[in-house]
Amino acid sequence: MPPEAPRGCKQCPRLVAYRDENRRLEPGWFNGPAPSFGDPEARLLIVGLAPGRTGANRTGRPFTGDFAGDLLYGTLLKLGLAEGVYRADPADGLALRGAMITNAVRCAPPENKPTPAEIATCRPFLNARMTALPNLRAILALGAIAHESVLRAHDMKPSAAKFAHGAVAELPGGRRLVSSYHCSRYNTQTNRLTAAMFEAVMTEARDLALGTA
Repeated sequence: MPPEAPRGCKQCPRLVAYRDENRRLEPGWFNGPAPSFGDPEARLLIVGLAPGRTGANRTGRPFTGDFAGDLLYGTLLKLGLAEGVYRADPADGLALRGAMITNAVRCAPPENKPTPAEIATCRPFLNARMTALPNLRAILALGAIAHESVLRAHDMKPSAAKFAHGAVAELPGGRRLVSSYHCSRYNTQTNRLTAAMFEAVMTEARDLALGTA
């Protein structure tokens, strides 16, 4: 299994239909499975839920073009995990250092809500993505669905490590799973997740990845 879904992946009929609809409405958008972005030598993998319709589905780069990307990339830059300037454009020249970003589901789902079957169907790509990172030491899951998908990709039941913001769990192979509320507009506007909270949890994930925690 390759670590990235093929451009014309047909495995999830509902997501394919939604992609085709978006292509009809916005033929200039990316409109496909958003590939992972970052350092192939990454020690930290950040796992989101799925591409947003006007975010990665439009631009082709995870968390690029929507509100969540402002907080995510801003924090990566602040913590030394990225260099350059984030302009919400995949041509902005931004580069990640020691980190990679991917999604549990690679195609944009209607209303940003993938079904359990779609999450399961896409999980082999997540597993392959993790396998393809030889230096991977820590995973930061953004939201409960990403958290559960990472556990299941390691053949662990969700009950083995319940989701909570800031929770840290042991994974097979010596990896650590750090979990965070998703950096969505809703979570930040309601103060469920503040910039300080997000910086703290990403700092924990970075330090575990580097072996300094």
